[in-house]
Amino acid sequence: MIQKGLLTALMGVFGLLLLFPIVITFTNSLMTEQELTINYGVIGKLTEVTSSGAETFVNLKWLPDKVTLEQYGELLVYSPNYLLLFWNSAGLVVPIIIGQTVVAALAAYAFAKLNFRGRDSLFLVYLLTMLMPFQVTLVPNYIMADKLGLLHSTGAVILPGVFAAFGVFMLRQFMLHIPYAYIEAAKMDGAGHFRIFLTIILPMVKSGLAALVILLFVDYWNMVEQPLIFINDPFKQPLSVFLSRLSGEWDTVFAASMLYMAPMVLLFLYAETYFIEGVQLSGIKG
Repeated sequence: MIQKGLLTALMGVFGLLLLFPIVITFTNSLMTEQELTINYGVIGKLTEVTSSGAETFVNLKWLPDKVTLEQYGELLVYSPNYLLLFWNSAGLVVPIIIGQTVVAALAAYAFAKLNFRGRDSLFLVYLLTMLMPFQVTLVPNYIMADKLGLLHSTGAVILPGVFAAFGVFMLRQFMLHIPYAYIEAAKMDGAGHFRIFLTIILPMVKSGLAALVILLFVDYWNMVEQPLIFINDPFKQPLSVFLSRLSGEWDTVFAASMLYMAPMVLLFLYAETYFIEGVQLSGIKG
């Protein structure tokens, strides 16, 4: 019991440390611009302060002296650019999630339950592409987008995301655990592969699909390099690029960060059970 209590306390400490940035961001998003300038103004003058030998520490506060929602109103009502870029992010992420989920589910079924020549070798190629960092495939993707006439458009970001290999790998791990006896029984009843896929396989991997959707949303909602390189129009770029350029107006920075995190947090809370079950069954670690 003592060991269990110590482990629980240790995990609680780690949990609080992980929640600390989110809590600080939320509480600071409720502060006025004047209070935030006093607390963090030294960051903008770091070079001058360092050369003068003065203190270079910020005043990290948990609770605001005065709660205000003006910065949220500024972003949501008086700043149309924020909402425009928010919908730009949704316009990029939603097609990628839908497209990759459909493609990955079909490909994973083929790799897990169909026997064809070169299946394992082809899957190994999928794994190799998944292990390559974005910087390695950047030039080929850029050339291909240019040849297809998709450069400087959302299609140059969406297409590589739809055909990424991660979803195939993850869903294949789920489908490998489905007994082949189910498929044989369905075939004896006259069902084809398409009907087997829709009525047997998909219902049994719904937790994997939920986990995949959450992981894809977090990954592509936070992408910065792809839209910066493939989309040159700032009014077509997603919200993640906008946040990377924010500086100076601290109330806007914290409020925009909270609004930016809200969809990810809400999605995770809504599908938390499926997500945990899906990651456990997939065998993915880390």
